[in-house]
Amino acid sequence: MDPDALAKAFVEHYYSTFDTNRGGLANLYQEGSMLTFEGQKIQGASNIVAKLTSLPFQQCHHTISTVDCQPSGVNAGMLVFVSGNLQLVGEQHTLKFSQMFHLIPTPQGSYYVLNDIFRLNYA
Repeated sequence: MDPDALAKAFVEHYYSTFDTNRGGLANLYQEGSMLTFEGQKIQGASNIVAKLTSLPFQQCHHTISTVDCQPSGVNAGMLVFVSGNLQLVGEQHTLKFSQMFHLIPTPQGSYYVLNDIFRLNYA
């Protein structure tokens, strides 16, 4: 599959799942995966999902502005960099965010997230 198409498909799946059922993201991570969320490092699929499901809002909507990708050269992995807006229910203004994923192929032909870095972008 074309890397740009793969990155776009991953991003669409990730954010639609995040917006509707954060617990459903568990199968995208493994125990060696690491999330850095606003500077806090969290390791392991169960800990990552616990962090994401404990965020202080139940509903949100991501609008993606850009998706950039590059082959990482490590185990045929891929780096995916995303920027966009995050709308929280009940909030008037959107929040700008950036997120980077390092995707690694699995023997089954899919990908998992080895590294995930998320930051809100304050102007």
